[in-house]
Amino acid sequence: MLGFLTGGKVDHPMADIKQAREIVADLPSDPLKALADITNWLDSLRETKTYKLDRLFENIDLLDGAAKNYQRKLAQDYFATSRQQKFQESRLWTGSYAFWKALSDAYLECVARFESTQTGGTAFRRNLPVIVGRTLRALTLQLKWILVRYGPVDPRLWSDIGRLYQFAEAVGFAGNAVAIYPGSHGGGSVQQEFLKSLMLSVSSTDGLSPVRQELAERAVAHFSSGFCIAQQPGPGCRYCFDIAGGKPPFRVVGEKAQPATARYFGAGEALEQLLKVEATIRETGAIPSSVHLGGNYDNDTVLPVLRHLILYWSDDAPSRSAQRRQTATRMTVLHGMAEILQTLDPINSDDLDFSTDSSAESWIVENVSDGGYGAIIPAAKSDWVRVGALIGVKTETSQHWGIGIIRRVIRDEHQQRRVGVQLLSKIAIPVRVGKSGGAFAGASALATPTDSALLLSTTPDSKGEVGVVLRDGTFSSRDSFDMVVNKKAYLLMPSRLAEGGEDFDWAMFKVMARSS
Repeated sequence: MLGFLTGGKVDHPMADIKQAREIVADLPSDPLKALADITNWLDSLRETKTYKLDRLFENIDLLDGAAKNYQRKLAQDYFATSRQQKFQESRLWTGSYAFWKALSDAYLECVARFESTQTGGTAFRRNLPVIVGRTLRALTLQLKWILVRYGPVDPRLWSDIGRLYQFAEAVGFAGNAVAIYPGSHGGGSVQQEFLKSLMLSVSSTDGLSPVRQELAERAVAHFSSGFCIAQQPGPGCRYCFDIAGGKPPFRVVGEKAQPATARYFGAGEALEQLLKVEATIRETGAIPSSVHLGGNYDNDTVLPVLRHLILYWSDDAPSRSAQRRQTATRMTVLHGMAEILQTLDPINSDDLDFSTDSSAESWIVENVSDGGYGAIIPAAKSDWVRVGALIGVKTETSQHWGIGIIRRVIRDEHQQRRVGVQLLSKIAIPVRVGKSGGAFAGASALATPTDSALLLSTTPDSKGEVGVVLRDGTFSSRDSFDMVVNKKAYLLMPSRLAEGGEDFDWAMFKVMARSS
């Protein structure tokens, strides 16, 4: 048969459906290699312009389905530990991100060809809501992997998300329920997928560790049916996104007029649902079986994420408690509890001049407030930096070491990392602690405490408490501690654990002097 009657032969190994299935069946067993092969096939499909739309979608769908287990395994491996070797972490991240980008680009190609030609068989037209929904989901997961590395979001992503939603609104299927993927959790609508990407963006995930970011994205997906969208701002709908603007969504402040292409959105009923789940976990100690977060997590991991989302999904998102002042100075930084103790504890070191200590790093402070610092990290340094890390800090003008926790990490368009540091104390006092012999034991009868810790204040606060940073796993609400400071003995009665980190316990205690 002549080529002009058949439309021409497609020059691609997957053009024959039988061969395409054999290609999928022969994928490597190694998830990283298999996902890389699928990514390459998706790119090659997108670049082959002679495919008919229905056959193009059929092959993309085949590869999409084949990738599920592989990409799930890569994600599990990536989030399985908070401290991976940099090379392996980079391979897992690159493989996952590249797949979601290739998948979204392939589906976008389908939509773009349909828009430009208005061709495609009946089956393809029927699948348009599925294709747009899948594209938006892939873009959301692409966004997730960018945020996991605290990276800048390419404006292209916002342009694609906005253009897809404009297309769905124009054709008239944005709000229609559709089986985006097979299975019990595959249903939804284009509008729901659109809102997932927007709500993930405004959830301030740069203040969460990678594992907690994974949970946040899962929570966004789980509660997405309650999200709202409107033409005007209102209760529960205080964020805005211009579907033609190519810029990230933002919180509405004041009454500034927005273009007709602006859409207002927010948590809506999802906030109330989230509050109920958080209360249930607190009261029962169990995560409801109806809440699907993509894995088994303990309450200590889940509850901080839910509370974080409650803050940022509310109509009154948290604002900065202290005014920031621009500055330009350097700050010496120590990494982790062990290094801080080794540096500050005079028993371990008599020399408090650590300007030549190779383990200390020099960061550039660009703004300062009563609550902490904003700093720039030099390139090719500080691979350990992550949200929740304990650091020792000493500015050029300070005579003492302070203690802080990294609260926010952002990678800008120049690949510079900027961090926000919460300052726990401007002066950290090395002390010795040990489990107490009791409230009525005399100081002379006490054994000398042997463990090192950091006292964060010389005087109790308004609640009569002092903060102490201990080694991780040391704090217990049932145990009091003896503390020795400058050869004086004190009793520490536990009040609460303010925060537990990877290598530290930051705890609050009632303090009283021991009788001699």
